[in-house]
Amino acid sequence: MIFSSYSFIFVFLPVTLFVYRLLVIWRRYSSAKLWLVAASLYFYAQGSSEFVLWFVAAILFNYALGGRIRRLDGSDKKSRRSKRILLAVGLAQNLALLGYYKYTNFFIENLNALTGQSLTLKSIVLPLGISFFTFQLIAYLVDCYRGRVEEHSVIDYLVFITFFPQLIVGPIVHHGDIIPQLNQHRQAFFNKADVMLGLYLFSIGCAKKLVLADPLTAYAEAFLADLPGADPLTGWTAVVSYTLSYYFDLSGYADMAIGLGWLFGIRLPHNFDSPYKARNFREYWQKWHMTLSRFLGDYIFRSIYRKGAGSGRFYSAVLVTFLVSGIWHGAGWHFVLWGLINGIFVCAAHYMTRNKLRLPFLLAWAMTFAGIVGTRILFVSSGAAQSVEVFRKLFNIQEVLDAADWGMRLASFIAFNLYPILLLIISLGIALFVKNTREMTENFVPSRKHAIWAAFLLVLALFHMTEVSDFLYFQF
Repeated sequence: MIFSSYSFIFVFLPVTLFVYRLLVIWRRYSSAKLWLVAASLYFYAQGSSEFVLWFVAAILFNYALGGRIRRLDGSDKKSRRSKRILLAVGLAQNLALLGYYKYTNFFIENLNALTGQSLTLKSIVLPLGISFFTFQLIAYLVDCYRGRVEEHSVIDYLVFITFFPQLIVGPIVHHGDIIPQLNQHRQAFFNKADVMLGLYLFSIGCAKKLVLADPLTAYAEAFLADLPGADPLTGWTAVVSYTLSYYFDLSGYADMAIGLGWLFGIRLPHNFDSPYKARNFREYWQKWHMTLSRFLGDYIFRSIYRKGAGSGRFYSAVLVTFLVSGIWHGAGWHFVLWGLINGIFVCAAHYMTRNKLRLPFLLAWAMTFAGIVGTRILFVSSGAAQSVEVFRKLFNIQEVLDAADWGMRLASFIAFNLYPILLLIISLGIALFVKNTREMTENFVPSRKHAIWAAFLLVLALFHMTEVSDFLYFQF
C-alpha cells in the first residue's frame, strides 16, 4: 500500500483518521496512540509482511537498551564503561540488521571477484524503509548515551518510530521532533486550518508523484533499458528527466507525509527547500533531503570534526560523511563513487566560500545543475560500467557531426517526444520559479482558493492513478 493508491486514499486513511480523532475527542489518549501504532504496523505489513515481527522486535530492543543507557548516570568509570558497551551493542545490532538485508549480496559479489570463488547469492528481499528507520533507531540510542532524551512512555516511543507517514521514505524524524507533540492533544474533531493545510500538501505531493515524476521516470527508464539503440537527444532528455523525476518523486512523498502529519496533529519536518535553485553543492545539500543531511551532520560529521580542528580535519570529515551517505544509499561501488564525488563538490564549495571566491550566479547555477545531472547518472545506473556507457552516449559528438540532416532529426525528435519535453519544461519551471511547500506552509490561512487547488490537483492525480507505482526511494 502506498499513499498514491485508491486503497490508501479511500479506505486506510479515512478509517485510521476517523478512529484516531474519535479516541482523542473521548480523551482516550493512550488508546489513540495505540490505534495509530497498530494502523502503522498494518500499513507497513502490506509491503513487508515477512519482516514486520523483526521490525517490532528491533524497536522494542532499542527502547529497552536506550532506557538502560539513560538510567546509567556516567558519574563513575564503571557506569561510563557500561554505557559505552551498551551503546556498542545497540549500534552493532542495528548495523548488523541493515548490513544483512542490504549488503550481504554486495559482500558476496566482491568476495567472489577477489577470490575467484562462485558463492551463491542469497535470496534476500530488502525490507521497506530499513535504511530510514535504522537511522532513527541509531540517533535515539546515541542521544540516550549523550543524555539528550527525556523520560517518555513506550507508547510515545512506538508512535515516534512507526508513525506511518514517515515510516518508509522519511522525513527522517528525531525523537525531539515527535515525542513532545504526542501529549499536546488537540480537542477539536475537525480543525479547519490543520485539515485544509494537510489536504493541500497531500494533493500537491500526489500530483508531483503521479503527474510529473512517474511519466518522467518511465521515459528515463526506457532509455536505460535500450541504451545501445538510443541517440544523444534521447539520452539528454532522459538524464534530465531522471534528475527532475527523483526530485518530484521524493519531495512529493515528503509533501504527502507532511500533509498526513497535519491531519493527525503531528508536525513533520520539511525535507526539501528548492534544492535546484542552489548555486553550489554546499547549498544543494542544505536544501536536498534535509533530514538526512541533518542526521549525517549531527552523528557523522560532528563525530569527526570539532570547531577549530583545522581545514584538513574539516575536509576529511566532509568526505567521510558523504562516503557514508553513498554507502547508505545503496550496495554498489557506484554509490561509493557517487558519495565521494558529492563530497569533493561540497569541499570545493566550502573552499570557495572560505576564500571569498564567487562566480556570477547564472554560471554558478549552471555548473551546479550540470553536476547534479552528472551525479544523478551515476546514482541511477546499475553500476559504474553503465554510467560510462551513458556518458559516452551523451557526448557521442561523432554521431552529431555525421548527421547531415541534424535539423530535421531535431524537429522529428521534438515532434515524437513532445509530451516528455513539455513535462520537463513544466517541471523545471516549477522547481525553479514556484514557491516550495515550506514557503506555502508559512503563514498559511485556509481559503476557497486553496480548497479549489487541492481538489483540482487531487482529481488530476486520481485520473493518473491507473497503475500503482512505487516511490523511487523504496529501493533504499
